[in-house]
Amino acid sequence: MKIVCAASVLHGRDAFSPLGDVTLLPDRDIRREDLAGARALIVRSKTRVNRDLLEGTPVEFVATATAGADHFDIPWLTEAGIAWTASPGCNANAVAEYTVTAAACLARRRAVPLAGKRLGIVGVGQVGSRVARKAPLLGLRPLLNDPPLALQTSSPDYLPLDAILPQADILTLHTPLAAAGPFPTRHLADCRLVEQLRPGSWFLNTSRGEVADPDALQCALDHHLLAACALDVWENEPDLADSLADAVDLLTPHIAGYTLEGLLNGTLQCHRELCHFLEVEPSWFPDPRQLPPAPFLHLDAAHRADDEALADLLAAACPIPDDDQTWRAERTAAADPAELRRRFDRFRRDYTGRREFAAIRVHLDHASPALLDTAAALGFQICARQ
Repeated sequence: MKIVCAASVLHGRDAFSPLGDVTLLPDRDIRREDLAGARALIVRSKTRVNRDLLEGTPVEFVATATAGADHFDIPWLTEAGIAWTASPGCNANAVAEYTVTAAACLARRRAVPLAGKRLGIVGVGQVGSRVARKAPLLGLRPLLNDPPLALQTSSPDYLPLDAILPQADILTLHTPLAAAGPFPTRHLADCRLVEQLRPGSWFLNTSRGEVADPDALQCALDHHLLAACALDVWENEPDLADSLADAVDLLTPHIAGYTLEGLLNGTLQCHRELCHFLEVEPSWFPDPRQLPPAPFLHLDAAHRADDEALADLLAAACPIPDDDQTWRAERTAAADPAELRRRFDRFRRDYTGRREFAAIRVHLDHASPALLDTAAALGFQICARQ
């Protein structure tokens, strides 16, 4: 059996070779003619899977090693009888860790504490629910908004969007992308939304770029309705107006979920689902001996406030400020849109060194008991207490 796999799927050849002959191709370069004789297609978010790609091919099964499937034309796949699957939750913890780190980095830059700030979380699914659990560890007070969950559960924990916008000191988006239906999210963050925000609030988006209207963000930043902004995703990636790129505080190229663990989870879920489709037992699991050793971080917290030391620890584990600087340099060096796209894809393809907090061993010198407890609660392996 021939299996076509996008090159960005981590360990794709290892994972799918037990099931067939694997052809690896760059994500954006997969064409209909490449699928001749192929029964299965495994991709990530940069491959559009629709009639134009699949009609007339023998493909029976498609999978994406990403949590979302908005790059799939699901109605057409269903009509065509092609089985499909996504990998929900595969990188949810990675995105949640990125989110709390971004908030801590913004607070550190402004020399203000996070403790006591209200965090509006729009979308309380796989990612948002994890953010809601981690946020209080940094002293943040979550405000939850999720209309589908509110309807399903009738829980008073879920507040209307109009109720949280005037209260939230920080707003973070964790919704899927939906252009229609009862709960559309395309351009959810529009001019009307930003006008309702608490003056001087901060805005984070790690969901889908199209959830936020870039013109609304530009206007909000220009008129100081927003005091800070961190974007890992934006509409029409990788293209972004220079004025908006310059105005945001942190800009990273769609890598919030790109930890080794998150990427491996996506591959594992695709492998298991293809095995289920083929009615065979799963036959591949990552070999721990092939994984890089657990990272080790050594920080000295002497004569420093706990929130300052914690922000440094989070940025060392999830290096958003460094990634922001590197990506801005790549943007500047790109001579044209085609080169920018190549640099965007290469950055994401090569971004495999980040690990989730639970994989990282930490030695914190002169740390207070409260700081040590917070680091441990966030998942870090605390090596020694001094």
